[in-house]
Amino acid sequence: MNRREFIQSSALTLSALGLGIHAEAAKKKFKLAYSAITWNGNDLVAIKDIAALGFKGIQLRANTYAPFKDNPQELKDTLDKNGLKLVMFSSGNVGILDDITKDRETHLNHAKFIKALGGNSLQITNTSRPKDRLPTTDELKKYAKNMSAVAKAVLEETGVQPAWHNHMNQLGETPEEVDIIINEMDTKHIKLLLDVAHYTQGGGKPEEAVLKYKNILFATHIKDTKAVESKSGYQFVELGQGRVEFPKIFDALGKIKFDGWNIIELDSVPVKGRTALECGQTSKKYLESINVKF
Repeated sequence: MNRREFIQSSALTLSALGLGIHAEAAKKKFKLAYSAITWNGNDLVAIKDIAALGFKGIQLRANTYAPFKDNPQELKDTLDKNGLKLVMFSSGNVGILDDITKDRETHLNHAKFIKALGGNSLQITNTSRPKDRLPTTDELKKYAKNMSAVAKAVLEETGVQPAWHNHMNQLGETPEEVDIIINEMDTKHIKLLLDVAHYTQGGGKPEEAVLKYKNILFATHIKDTKAVESKSGYQFVELGQGRVEFPKIFDALGKIKFDGWNIIELDSVPVKGRTALECGQTSKKYLESINVKF
């Protein structure tokens, strides 16, 4: 075999290997849901739009608790009418103070609300990241400890599964911080909701995190981010418009045979004049373009 034949043969082999990797994701249907956050509190509109996009699952936020807590059946009926299952509920924060009584009460109230809506999981975040320095290992461990205690109460009293959401500008921003928190968490009571955009923006490779944390991976946020000239330096955008490598992520999810919910999320409409529904259409078309089936 001469040099040219060798190069051609090698290229074909690499191409075949690449197709083989992506075929793993193509073979599997994924459970895909959509978050109502993009609708900025207009949740009843979000429910109709998300159902119209063809999704069967939705994530709602804590803003729905106050208007519907005394009559959750009204909201459940709306979800049922639109063929949507509540697959995740943004329940809010757990702090790093010694007294977590208020945090426990908040999440327990939300968990009871979630059960009334037919859901079985809630998302925990935090607002405890220092503004002028990196967090200490002790702070990260304290957060994991407090979160685990709240999660234990929620799971044992209501059966609702808590999941921790990694997040920029919070404790758990970088892969190293994520690892400290997860290693300190009581994973018997709390699992991981891996946000692939936040993990990417924090300097990590989410496809590697999928494999690393496969035993505690409960759900994902399928989200994209791109660099922009702003104070933060980044902006969340529709799927396929940023730098998150979704084919690699879905390949990893396929490899571990992940059967949890993958929730498409976009914090806000990135371009003035565009609607939340149009953003959803863009993201759905992108998923179809990379042969992600649901």
